[in-house]
Parts: sequence; structure tokens; C-alpha cells
Amino acid sequence: MAEEKNRNRNGGNSLRHNISRLAVKLLTWVGAAVIYFIVFSLLFDTPTEYALRHSTDRLQEEYDALTARYDSLNAVVDNVMERDRNIFGIMFESTPYDFNSEYEQQRVELQERLLEKSDRQMKREMVASIDALEAKLTEVESSYSALQERLAQLGNGSNNIPSIQPVINHQLTLLTAAYGLLMHPFYRTLQSHQGVDYTIPEGERIFATADGIVKEISGKNSTSGLTVVIDHYNGYTTSYSHLQSAKVKRGQRVRRGDIIALSGNSGLSLAPHLHYEVRYEGMRVDPIHYFFMELTPDEYQKIIRISRSGMQSFD
Repeated sequence: MAEEKNRNRNGGNSLRHNISRLAVKLLTWVGAAVIYFIVFSLLFDTPTEYALRHSTDRLQEEYDALTARYDSLNAVVDNVMERDRNIFGIMFESTPYDFNSEYEQQRVELQERLLEKSDRQMKREMVASIDALEAKLTEVESSYSALQERLAQLGNGSNNIPSIQPVINHQLTLLTAAYGLLMHPFYRTLQSHQGVDYTIPEGERIFATADGIVKEISGKNSTSGLTVVIDHYNGYTTSYSHLQSAKVKRGQRVRRGDIIALSGNSGLSLAPHLHYEVRYEGMRVDPIHYFFMELTPDEYQKIIRISRSGMQSFD
């Protein structure tokens, strides 16, 4: 009886020992499998992972090609802009106008709209924009040869283009009437005002705005009062009206910045002022656009805003 109990106890111990060994082996194999899977995952891609990882390679290649194309075009644009600034400086002795500061809010709104678009939509729009830009660059490049020829023919003729204000107006506060339809001070009706008015006291210096020859000096009895007209021999003429006295004679050659007269209140005039006009090929044009030599881009924008505000002409 005792021997049978011992055999049963030994058999139970052996079974538990076998089960323990089996569990240890199973855990060892499971651990090895987990480690193998982790190592394999780190070093090798499954077919699905490989497909996902390389699905955007073609898109990346197209993006890289477009980026290189954009960078090349950007370099060409920078070159064209530099040439444009040089040509503008040669012709007008000034730098081109820059109105970007007026549209800062629009650029912010544009950026927000772009952020809402998908990558594919951005790609399509980018391709279309680059194609349009390339076509535009072709047009610009083709026009430069003709422009260079025109500049060669012009030579020093840029000195004969009206490009400064006829009075000292650094603060831009003297301009009181612009080009366009304004209320006439005497007839109280809207009439075409084909020049600009500067409110200045009598006896202030008036300057020639470009090189030329004094074509005409009219008397004080006309509605424009004492007026000096300068012919710049390139299709441009300028006139300076309601003067107190002229400091030049008919046929006299003048240069830009020369004093040609003193301001006054002659003719049909509401108050002392200068009425200044620019004509090209006989047609009156807005003198505001012919102050580029002495105005910065910000000052040009400012005087444009002043000219668009409600004004009262003085003649």
C-alpha cells in the first residue's frame, strides 16, 4: 500500500515536471518567434509594406522634376526682372514701381486657400502655372530685342521725358487738383481738368520737368494767365500756367530742374496756384505718372491715392 502511494506520488511529480518543461519550451519558442518577427520587421519589408513605401516614389520624382523646372524658371524670371530694372533705370532714371505692399492681405488669403487644396490639385495647378509662365517668358524675351533697339535709338533722349514735379513738393501736400472730371470753381459744374494744380504762394520757383526749348510764352490776359510752354522734341510738351512772371524767353533752351518762372494768380484763377500739363503727340495725359524720377514707390502710391480723393480745381 505504501509502495503504491509512493509510485503515485512519483508519477504525479514526473507529470508536473514534464508539463513545466513543455511550458518553458513553448515560451522559449514564442519568445524566439516574437524576436524574429521584430528583427525581420526592422530589417525587411513585407510585400504590402514595400508597395506602400514605394507608392509615392513616382509622385516624388515628378515633384522633384517640377521643383527643378520651377527653380530654373525662377532664375530666368529674376534675370528678366533685373534686366527690366536696368532698362527702366536707363529710360526713366528711376526704379520700377512696386505695389506688393498694397496686396499683403490678398497674399495671406491666397495662402490660406492653397493650404485647403489637395496635393494632386496643387500639382495640376502648379503645372498649369508653370506652362503659362513659360509662355509669358517667351513673349517677354521676344520683346526685349525690340526694346533694346529702341533704347539704342533713344540715347540721351530720356532727359527729354518729363519726370519730376514742377515745384518742390517733398511732403506731397501741395497737390490739390488732379487730372480728370472736377468741379469748376466758377461755373460749379463738372468739367474735364486736364492737368494738375499745386496750391503754392505767389513768387515760388517753377522748374522745367525735362530738357527742351521754350516754345511759347502767353500773356496774362488769357484764362490760363501767364503760361510757359516747353517743347521737349520727342512728342512731349509741358505747360505751366497762372504764373506771376517768366524767367525764360521764347526759343531759349532749358534743362530739367532749371527755374523757368515764378508762381502767381494770373488768368481765371481761384487762388494762387500752378496749373501743370503734360501732352504727348498733342494729347493731354495725366502728369501724375510723370513724377517717377523723384518719387519712391511708396510716395508714388501715396500721390496716386491723393489724386483719387475728392478735389476742387482752382481754374
